[in-house]
Amino acid sequence: MTLPLIVICGATATGKSSLALKLAKVLDAVILSADSRQIYREFDIGTAKPSPAELAQAPHYLIDICEPTKTLTLAEYQSQAQALIAKFQAENRYILLVGGTGLYIKAIAKGLKIPRVSPQPNLREQFTNLGQKYSYQLLQQLDPIACEKIHPNDQVRTLRALEVFYVTGKPITEQQGENPPDYPIIQIGLDCDLDHLEDRIRRRTHQMVELRFASEVKTLGKKYGWDLPLLKTLGYEEFGEYVRNETTVQGAIAATILHTRQFAKRQRTWFRAVPEINWLNNEDPDLVQQAIAVIKKSSA
Repeated sequence: MTLPLIVICGATATGKSSLALKLAKVLDAVILSADSRQIYREFDIGTAKPSPAELAQAPHYLIDICEPTKTLTLAEYQSQAQALIAKFQAENRYILLVGGTGLYIKAIAKGLKIPRVSPQPNLREQFTNLGQKYSYQLLQQLDPIACEKIHPNDQVRTLRALEVFYVTGKPITEQQGENPPDYPIIQIGLDCDLDHLEDRIRRRTHQMVELRFASEVKTLGKKYGWDLPLLKTLGYEEFGEYVRNETTVQGAIAATILHTRQFAKRQRTWFRAVPEINWLNNEDPDLVQQAIAVIKKSSA
């Protein structure tokens, strides 16, 4: 019998990595990251990557697999994750898929069909220059079904649908869907009340400062330039303003806490809509035992 894939998900700062390490020891499991920023090298403190000591406690994969100047597509992530899952299932190993990027987890758990079309900078630039209004009107002619799901002001999804059509000659809606895997999946979600979550976010942000996060941001800004998309993501953008003397360190900390709290709220909304998730309170002292109980019950 194939061992189940165990998903550990939830909002940022809910303790997913900590639980994963403890479960990995008990189950002799490997850990696959489902974090859309931990895949990039050199972006360490702001993405809460596992420390060298934590990495030594269990085998970790899908971390530091892409250069910051490149883009790893969802399709590429899915392909690499699926290959690793097949490899370790063949070895009869438990696998923990751990992270807060809901689309990464859905790509694996639901087997999303994703058009194998890499970003097309030239095409995107052309459509961007045409303007969102005209681009959306063009998409309405080419793929009216896609427009039923894409808001007229959603430039990102409009551009993606257009580039897929122009590269493949087929509407993106004809290339999407689901093909769920045939192996069992157990999803465990971590959550707590909002006051506790905000406190955890505040503590994590201050810990980032203690780990010299500003120095990391400064080094990355000098090396890659401040226009690098990753430097506009959560934490890096706020501390980039501090490094460039556009705000105080207190201002950067406050903004990071606020924006992280807002991001966590969106993550909670995403995961709460997934009925397969078994929710556990991350403040419970018996959290590991509860997680193991869920795994045993679901595997029975």
